[in-house]
Amino acid sequence: MARLDGRIALVTGGAKGIGRHFSQALLAEGARVVIADIADGSALADELAAMHGGSSVMSAVFDVSNEEQVQALVAKSIERFGKIDILVNNAALYATLPTLKVTEIDVALWDQVMAVNIRGPFLMVKHVAPHMIARKSGKIINVSSSTVARGIPEFSHYVTSKGAVTAFTRAISRELGEYGICVNTLAPGFTLSDTGLTNTLHVEKSRAAAVQRRAIKRDEYPEDLPGTLIFLASSDSDFMTGQVLAIDGGANNT
Repeated sequence: MARLDGRIALVTGGAKGIGRHFSQALLAEGARVVIADIADGSALADELAAMHGGSSVMSAVFDVSNEEQVQALVAKSIERFGKIDILVNNAALYATLPTLKVTEIDVALWDQVMAVNIRGPFLMVKHVAPHMIARKSGKIINVSSSTVARGIPEFSHYVTSKGAVTAFTRAISRELGEYGICVNTLAPGFTLSDTGLTNTLHVEKSRAAAVQRRAIKRDEYPEDLPGTLIFLASSDSDFMTGQVLAIDGGANNT
């Protein structure tokens, strides 16, 4: 029996990059999955449905920062699968972000990063949590970043937003624990995903330094992350909440 048999998972940003690997891993462990992304995930959903069955996956295009679209997505997911057991707040602005000094960041860009990277998880929890509360169970996994532990220059918009995600996890874990809902943070290091590699300037600046900081001296890949995700999504972590798990090769000791 797979570890997530009978569970329903909703993955934001689940069509590309790290999120694609999360969607694949959840399905491989027996979950049925909603792939929700601003990008069209229908091709991925078709590919995974061919492997795991047509009723195992659905895709939806939405903007995580738009409350009406979040409400519609949650309603559609409940209509299709009847419940949401696992929420993975993975959607974020990252790969397209320029490296900029804090004095050079336009206010509109700052606000856009905060809208997607922290308002998005807030809206998802606001509208998914009531369904989990009614069933007195659930797993919420917020994806942050190991950069929060040390800060990095010329990326303050992103690092600040991910610091807020970590704080959000700690706050809502206190609120939702009485309902049997576990809320934890998965914090990847600098990961060579297909989307991350498109930001060539950031890769050139950060790749070698990231490896040097690590106890395990190699690049990090999306395949390094799903094991921790499955642990946090499964009953193996039922007495764990409010925590940060840094998957970064030992760059940070948390």
